[in-house]
Amino acid sequence: KPAAYRRVAYVLENNEKDIDIIYKEGGLKAVEKISGVGKSISSKIEEYLQKGKIKYYNELVKETAIQQIITHFFASKGLGLAELKQSARQRKIVYSRYTKPAKQLLELAGSLENAKSAIDKVAEWANSRNLDYAIETIFKKWLELDRLKPKEIVKKPFYDGQPMVWSQAKKKWFVINDSGEWLEYADKESKMEWRRADL
Repeated sequence: KPAAYRRVAYVLENNEKDIDIIYKEGGLKAVEKISGVGKSISSKIEEYLQKGKIKYYNELVKETAIQQIITHFFASKGLGLAELKQSARQRKIVYSRYTKPAKQLLELAGSLENAKSAIDKVAEWANSRNLDYAIETIFKKWLELDRLKPKEIVKKPFYDGQPMVWSQAKKKWFVINDSGEWLEYADKESKMEWRRADL
């Protein structure tokens, strides 16, 4: 897949017309006619031109960050990437067991750098006392070491990037648009996104 993306990037960079002009003139079919561009890549190009971002790419970035956190966690315990891969192949380490706590650590720390910093700080503390530590307990211990009280992580509802509020009187959800108007929410509850308001 990466090679296919590189080939398409090369073709698009050396094309006489910009991709947005090609798309405006002929739509998705015109994009698919470009050499090396298939249905999958053309749909991602369309998504980028319409929304300014690609969902698949954003998911991939998050997945890569989670992998980096797991690798960093094991590196802090003295296990290199090659040894980690070998242990996972031999089923000494069940890699998938670490993905959920790593994802939680990433969300709570706020960034990959903060998560790695938390791992380093806890590892240094634990190693100085000959103690073991688990990935699940890193965030809590990190807060204790920094003498911070853990703040309750409050997740708020959003719809299409706009904040939402619950009207107790009307027993309905409302979406607050950019001009501050409350618009009655008519979509399914599964379409609501719950996340921290500061992200």
